[in-house]
Amino acid sequence: MILRVKTFSELSNRELYDLLRLRVDVFVVEQNCPYPELDGRDPDALHVWLQDETGILAYLRIMDRGVASEYVTIGRVIAVQRRMGLGSRILAEGIRTARERFGAEQIYLEAQVYAKGLYEKQGFRAISEPFPEDGIPHVKMLLDLTGSASASLQRS
Repeated sequence: MILRVKTFSELSNRELYDLLRLRVDVFVVEQNCPYPELDGRDPDALHVWLQDETGILAYLRIMDRGVASEYVTIGRVIAVQRRMGLGSRILAEGIRTARERFGAEQIYLEAQVYAKGLYEKQGFRAISEPFPEDGIPHVKMLLDLTGSASASLQRS
């Protein structure tokens, strides 16, 4: 298994196509959720994925502060095969990359409620009540990498 981390401009046409197709296949088709998957943030994101000879196994994107929120933000987390540890592995790689590339001390994301436990295992904590996003319940979550129980964890 190979880890890839690329900016938008570093992606080949094939890589971009494969990443976008996976996202649409999962978030739009599989979840039956018509929404604007191409949100204009990809050019400002780091694209992180695991692949093997069969293709992409897991993916997420990372955005620096000010792109999607006041925090370094992780989004579009996908594991092609569920319950195989790939989601946890790509999330751990995303956290590591966010620290290395953006100096992240806190990482923000909006999780689908059903996947909240995946993020909690990596140290994320809910900072909001569930809310609807494109017809799917989500919750805002924050990971504090400073080792202190920050007061900002209680913000919603």
